[in-house]
Amino acid sequence: MIEQIPAKGKLLIAEPFLGDPNFERSVVLLCEHTETGSFGFVLNQTTVLTLKDVIEDEIYADLPLHIGGPVEHNTLHFIHRMGPIIEDTIPVADNLYWGGDFEQVKSLLNMGKITMDDIRFFVGYSGWGEKQLENELKQNAWIITDAESSFIFQTPADQFWRNILRRMDGKYKSFANYPTDPRLN
Repeated sequence: MIEQIPAKGKLLIAEPFLGDPNFERSVVLLCEHTETGSFGFVLNQTTVLTLKDVIEDEIYADLPLHIGGPVEHNTLHFIHRMGPIIEDTIPVADNLYWGGDFEQVKSLLNMGKITMDDIRFFVGYSGWGEKQLENELKQNAWIITDAESSFIFQTPADQFWRNILRRMDGKYKSFANYPTDPRLN
């Protein structure tokens, strides 16, 4: 049985019939979870935009932007595997970090020292107020599992939800094959 306790470094996997269009078949990386609320990023919702489209500075790398969640789409965030190479970074899980010195990131990107396999950028984020996530868990809206940086950075966004469930045991593995709308089956 998978332990259903939210914590920093865990993944929230949307149940097949969650019913919330913001999180339908989403996988969210929790970067923070405290008594006052939770914060993270949807890992498998992409945009047609790239980093170059949203910042004024010259960036040579053509990195895609993901939708981190329904909150504050005017903000830019990132997770990475660069560790303490990037100053002011926050550890989230083993070899997985959130944020850091953005000026340094831009410089490392332009020098080719950070690639798409090392970093992911998000517009907006996912947030829950006090006890909100716990209440959603009681309603069986989410499945919780550990985050693995290699899986996060090497799995295509459009395959993420299905592939993470396939790696799990029991009923969770079978969820990977559920149709999006069973009425059309």
